[in-house]
Amino acid sequence: MSESDTVEVAASTPEAQQPYKELGLTEDEYQKIRDLLGRRPTAAELALYSVMWSEHCSYKSSKVHLRNLAPTAEQSGHLLAGIGANAGVVDIGQGYAVTFKIESHNHPSFVEPHQGAATGIGGIVRDILAMGARPIAVMDAIRFGPADAHDTARVLPGVVSGISFYGNCLGLPNIGGELAFDPCYAGNPLVNALCVGLMRHDDLKAAVATGTGNKVVLFGSRTGPDGVGGASVLASATFGDDGGKSAKRPSVQVGDPFMEKLLVECCLELYAADLIEGIQDLGAAGVACATTELAAGGDGGMSVDMDAIALRDPNLTPAEILMSESQERMMAVVRPDNVDAFMDVCRKWDVEAVVIGEVTDDGTLTMTWRGGTVVKIPPQTAADGPVYQRPLARPAGLDGLRAAGPEGLARPSAGPALRDTLLRLLGSPGLADKRWVTQQYDSRVRGNTVLAMPDDGGLVRIDEETGLGIALATDGNGRYCSLDPYQGTQLALAEAYRNVAMTGAVPVAVTNCLNFGSPEDPGVMWQLAEAVRGLADGCKTLGIPVTGGNVSLYNQTGTTAIHPTPVIGVLGVHSDVRRRLGAGLAGSDAQLVLLGTTRPEFGGSAWAEVAHQHLGGLPPAVDLGLEQRLAALVAAAADNGVLASAHDLSDGGLGIALAEACLHGGQGCSITLAGDSFTALFSESSGRALVSVAPGREADFVALARQHNVPATVIGVTGGSSLDVEGAFSVPLTELREVWSATLPAIFG
Repeated sequence: MSESDTVEVAASTPEAQQPYKELGLTEDEYQKIRDLLGRRPTAAELALYSVMWSEHCSYKSSKVHLRNLAPTAEQSGHLLAGIGANAGVVDIGQGYAVTFKIESHNHPSFVEPHQGAATGIGGIVRDILAMGARPIAVMDAIRFGPADAHDTARVLPGVVSGISFYGNCLGLPNIGGELAFDPCYAGNPLVNALCVGLMRHDDLKAAVATGTGNKVVLFGSRTGPDGVGGASVLASATFGDDGGKSAKRPSVQVGDPFMEKLLVECCLELYAADLIEGIQDLGAAGVACATTELAAGGDGGMSVDMDAIALRDPNLTPAEILMSESQERMMAVVRPDNVDAFMDVCRKWDVEAVVIGEVTDDGTLTMTWRGGTVVKIPPQTAADGPVYQRPLARPAGLDGLRAAGPEGLARPSAGPALRDTLLRLLGSPGLADKRWVTQQYDSRVRGNTVLAMPDDGGLVRIDEETGLGIALATDGNGRYCSLDPYQGTQLALAEAYRNVAMTGAVPVAVTNCLNFGSPEDPGVMWQLAEAVRGLADGCKTLGIPVTGGNVSLYNQTGTTAIHPTPVIGVLGVHSDVRRRLGAGLAGSDAQLVLLGTTRPEFGGSAWAEVAHQHLGGLPPAVDLGLEQRLAALVAAAADNGVLASAHDLSDGGLGIALAEACLHGGQGCSITLAGDSFTALFSESSGRALVSVAPGREADFVALARQHNVPATVIGVTGGSSLDVEGAFSVPLTELREVWSATLPAIFG
């Protein structure tokens, strides 16, 4: 098709063949575009609709379910901006607000691991920046195939280097996240990145183009051919059975964190000078998305001169300019009388900026190129996109999977066998020391990090004088969700909520990244619908809102989908970070207390996976009321100085929690177990935590636990240089550390 395919040409050549299928559009969608426009689209319009109507940008298969996440009035008390904004914004008190969000960059990170992961960090940072906030920390939740698989050796080091390169160069601390391995991710790793930003209430910005005659400014890096079609071709389609080898590498963006750092500081100065009426970052779908969403969110009209857009490659066509996902770009709406001052700030920071258009009142997004009109559409038609009610069906074989529980698996009972099982779990890649990864990240830059990996949650100081802080944690468990996506999602929510609470913070808000297979599979859509229902119900019970997030579909290779993997991020507010709690045992002669109730729950457990490569049965039960009481208990105990440490129980149960607490604190302990030792050590019952009580405060803690109606069982005392289980086994900390720390370096070098 001719590059000079204007609106006039399109109107006069309705029979022209167009590559809509190659751009990811269905025949019905293509016909809908023709019906909306009353003609065939131009090549540029076709490109614009293809990216805006992609799964990645439009959520066309998940919208009907995501509506269930809309918070109630009770949940919205602290919410300043929520679902639909670039990122959620939460009031944390004292005039401060925090914005946070998690997003995926899964497919690009498989094709080109370093750049895919790096630009995932860059993209989520710009989402936070677009809300008017200074980005202050990042986290990452990453999942790969078997640790010793050949392709994991290619993908994991590249992903980790991309995350560390971009975040470290930006000067943002990486304060936590997840690292997991499972065969289901072998052809489709998950790279989910979270960013959090800080602002005052008055700093909040919106992605709207209002004020007829106001100028539209594109600033940051020049537009190039990298990432063309990333949203529609790469992120909204499955990999073939060749494991992604056929994917187009030019679809992966290339990042420049040094330019992003300049862009961040430039934006913050523009905000401080009140030079911006509206702003949008350029990520997926690039110029197409920024212009469409700004226009649709404002007065409904915008004119753009595409010849004014600064290009790295002068041979780009209008369609390629619109689809390019070149990084480190922002688009602002500026009053005419502020344009000169805006440009002065950009020059100060060596950020290229150009006026490319203006806001109109005609309800049309119009773009010209080389004297011809190549786009003329109602912007809302592209911004809203189609909505599909995809067929749902309970996956075939699910009942059989649930019926094939772990009850018949051989279990250790004698002391030596229990000891061996603990060490085997502790040395497995999913539970072993993550420092091979986390030491590549700078977790302390900016000087406000209070807690970071390996503590349960990341904790950042907000206010030096008062000690006000925020805590964050991300969690997900694809094994649980494959057995029951409703309950599995609530377990992920509960674990992230609990991890935040273990720092002494009060959980207040949720973000989510929903990673699933193809929406064209009714079984996958059932999993997605159940997961969203579980998250919605869980947040209502806990009384906290979902502030936004991301849906990542088509995570599969050929016909094989990943486990349904909703990753849940929880934000908490800490009244005084000087009273925070760490996960490590803090000293000797402290009473060890197990909070919660242990039941024989092993469906989807780490023990079943590591010891037997087994997945089946039902995941642990969820008691969100207990989770609330547990969180309130730990917060109260932290405020009153009653506890010395707190660590949640999750994968691997009490045995792994004890080993981690000993290793993190460099302190041994002696414990006594009641009943079946195997269940006591390796059950994964939820709603539990291991705490050490400050010596002399035991009676105070008993009273608090009773007041909050949380079961509390004294199981031992801290001290010594080994983990001793009375009547069963003893493991020196030196041996624990050797087993725990050797795994990932042995695999990845």
